[in-house]
Amino acid sequence: MTPQLADRLARLRADPALAAMLRSLDVYYGDAPRDAAMDQLYATLVKPGGLAFDIGSHVGDRIGSFRRCGARVVALEPQPLCARVIREIYAGDDDVRLVEAACGPKPGKLTLHINSDNPTVTTASKDFVKAADGAGGWEGQVWDRQIEVPVTTLDALIAQHGRPDFVKIDVEGFEADVLAGLSQALPCMSFEFTTIQRDVAYQCLDRLAQLGTYGFEIALGESQKLTFGRWVSKDEMAEHIRALPHEANSGDVYARLG
Repeated sequence: MTPQLADRLARLRADPALAAMLRSLDVYYGDAPRDAAMDQLYATLVKPGGLAFDIGSHVGDRIGSFRRCGARVVALEPQPLCARVIREIYAGDDDVRLVEAACGPKPGKLTLHINSDNPTVTTASKDFVKAADGAGGWEGQVWDRQIEVPVTTLDALIAQHGRPDFVKIDVEGFEADVLAGLSQALPCMSFEFTTIQRDVAYQCLDRLAQLGTYGFEIALGESQKLTFGRWVSKDEMAEHIRALPHEANSGDVYARLG
């Protein structure tokens, strides 16, 4: 961590208005082994000078990894407090573009379900909130308020910013809706999955297969460690996700074109 980043994080942590962000800042910043694993993985997916889309940036730790890999970043984050954190951390970096919007199947507006105590699981998906209710490992999660936010699409982002080399999608059960707003195959992508909503993962796999010939990999949790060591078919990935125990909880599926 650079002294400049440490100073910015200290100011953010000291701001009473950002008290809800403290857990996220502690989890996602300051873990050097985690950062190193993330950088090692992303360096194989996006090259220096490339373009990455970070859909669902939260507090921007993936932005940091993409930048350490030398990539330019377009970051989408609809939560006002999270967007404020990103603006502060990446102030002055002209290679980071923040878009304060959600991403979905069509432009417009949507309702965001806010989890004030754990903003990392704020979601645009009512089905995600329902799936978490009573599920093991999700005890105590409460989505206590709602806000309306603007929506853009991947197609619109590509038209404005260019074709990305890599797209990371982490939007708490809204991943398939994000992919519904994409009409072309992209070189490399990832989407988060959860074991409380495996059907969303299957929908994402199906959508990507419609767009192009992809191979798939998977990393559980925040390990940043790929499971197979090779790119597998859509059907093999779907079966792997189906066989995971509930306790696996979540992870990221990676898709590489061709």
